[in-house]
Amino acid sequence: MYLYKKIIKNLIKKKLSISFAESCTGGQLTKEFTDIPGISAILDMALITYSNKSKSVLLKISPTLIKKHGAVSEKIAYQMSNNLFKISKSKICVSTTGIAGPSGGVAKKPVGLVYIGITFNQKTVVFKKNFLGNRKQIQKNTVIFCLKEISKLL
Repeated sequence: MYLYKKIIKNLIKKKLSISFAESCTGGQLTKEFTDIPGISAILDMALITYSNKSKSVLLKISPTLIKKHGAVSEKIAYQMSNNLFKISKSKICVSTTGIAGPSGGVAKKPVGLVYIGITFNQKTVVFKKNFLGNRKQIQKNTVIFCLKEISKLL
C-alpha cells in the first residue's frame, strides 16, 4: 500500500507521533507502519486490546461501560482512542473494534460492523462502518479506511 508510506513521510516531516489500540484488526494497522524503516521516530505505542479484560486493564475502560454498550460500540471505540491519547500523549491515536467474523454477529451487531476512533488535536471522532466480505476483507477494509482518515488529517 502506497498510502501508508505517504502518511509516514508526512508524520515524520510534521513531527507528529501516532499510536494504535487495535481489537478487530489484531495488529494489522500497526504492521503497515512497522514494515517501514525509521518508523520509531513517530510510532509511540501499539496495543492489541482484543479482550474486554485488556481494554479495561491497558486502556482503563470501565468493565461496566463495556458490559452496558458492548465491546463493539461507538462508546468503546471512543474510549479506546481517547484513553490511548491520555496514556501515550501521541498527537494521533487510532482505535478499531468490530466483528470481523465469520461468526459472532447478531441482528443489531452483524459481522462487518466496525467502529474506528481517531483522536487528533485532543478531539475524538468515531466512524461506524459496515464492511462486507470475509474476515480478511473486513480487516483489510478497516485498515484501508483508517489510513484514508489519517491521511486526511495530514
